[in-house]
Amino acid sequence: MAKRLHEFTIAEARSRLDAGEFSSEQLTRACLDEIRSLNGAWNALLEIFEDDALIAARQSDARRVRGDRSGVLDGIPLAIKDNLQIQGKAVSAGSKILEHHIATFDATVICQLKAQGAVLLGRTNMDEFAMGSSTEHSAYGPTKHPRDPERVPGGSSGGSAVAVAANFCLAALGSDTGGSIRQPASFCGVVGLKPTYGRVSRYGLIAMASSFDQIGSLTKTVEDAALMLQVIKGQDSADQTTSSEQPFLPTWREKLTGIRVGLPRQAWGAGMSNGVRETVTEAVKRLELLGAQIREIDLPYVDEALAVYYLLMPCEVSANLARFDGMRYGLRHEHLSLFETYSRSRAAGFGPEVRRRILLGTFALSRGYYEAYYLKAKKVQTLIRRAYEAAFCEVDVLLTPTTPTTAFKLGEKTVDPLAMYLEDIFTVGVNVVGLPAISVPCGISEGLPVGMHLTGRAFDEATILAVAKAYEDSGPA
Repeated sequence: MAKRLHEFTIAEARSRLDAGEFSSEQLTRACLDEIRSLNGAWNALLEIFEDDALIAARQSDARRVRGDRSGVLDGIPLAIKDNLQIQGKAVSAGSKILEHHIATFDATVICQLKAQGAVLLGRTNMDEFAMGSSTEHSAYGPTKHPRDPERVPGGSSGGSAVAVAANFCLAALGSDTGGSIRQPASFCGVVGLKPTYGRVSRYGLIAMASSFDQIGSLTKTVEDAALMLQVIKGQDSADQTTSSEQPFLPTWREKLTGIRVGLPRQAWGAGMSNGVRETVTEAVKRLELLGAQIREIDLPYVDEALAVYYLLMPCEVSANLARFDGMRYGLRHEHLSLFETYSRSRAAGFGPEVRRRILLGTFALSRGYYEAYYLKAKKVQTLIRRAYEAAFCEVDVLLTPTTPTTAFKLGEKTVDPLAMYLEDIFTVGVNVVGLPAISVPCGISEGLPVGMHLTGRAFDEATILAVAKAYEDSGPA
């Protein structure tokens, strides 16, 4: 059966647009029609930029007629997570406290997309301030899984993952603080790439935990993930954590001869569903047939990485969200005293998960507990970083499942925060140490997608992308 326009990948649409088989306006209208048809049921997009998208598409078509294409994304319809600033558009980070806030500038990644001529379709739903693994913590209602509306799509970039999986767009931007791109990518059966910390500018991203946050993409294929990274990467004077020293050039290969893939013993224990274990094990066998050298290795502190993350991240949340006080921007519940204005604005504007993490972080940073919790977690973070460095002396890529289970039911884990946090067991480690990682679909278990998680050395996205693409090209997941 021939693909419909909105079902194309970026690479496919790019070649057909250049060949004149259809226009960007036709492609954009196909995506908008699909959004109008299905978004009401899935709640993936919070706002659709229909008029602006069609104007951008027509401008792209006019450039193509003149022969001066802006870039590889010229005329390509994309969706944007609701914590990235788009000048003149609402940006709420999924929270009531920013419900009516209008961005006054473009995030650096948005400037890069606009410079390429990309068509921005709308902003996607997310867990409030990116705090969640299910997109149930959005102030604007949960996003539903595209295969089963009784299940979650993952989070916090659940809206972006569903938008890609449902063909509302050809790709989407998300943010990843502890797995927020890769976990929903796994649940929804798409590709999710979290670049190395410092590879992509965070300027214009509403911060959750600044030392962990990273902007990345959700795409239909590994090739598209590489295309997106080539556009959004780069040093930015507005974000001093970005690096210009590391080039990125994807190199594809049919065989994986000489690539050493490590399976961390500590990550393949209890807590993983049988279906996920069997599906990822089959994927490992396929990599071996492609020539990869598969070996078991030690990666200490897998469990400790989760604990360190859930100590350090709330500390940064507490500091970053202090700015939302009802005084400068956002929701304001004015009262006679300044303290009451603060407290009432924050109580009304923040949801329960955000309040929980602010309280945890404030407690861990308070006098008498700073040394016992925060400083100790920073020391263990150093040990985790050394463990990854030792592992990469033995192998080129680390492989685990992306998540211990497939998508769970709506409401199943909202009453137990610890159970929800455990969904991040395989993904938080790379954020703790700032490494790149990708989730690529590797099969189906009980009718739901399973993701394979590949982690690489710092600034070596090329290797994990090459392994992921070789697997992808070897046959259907």
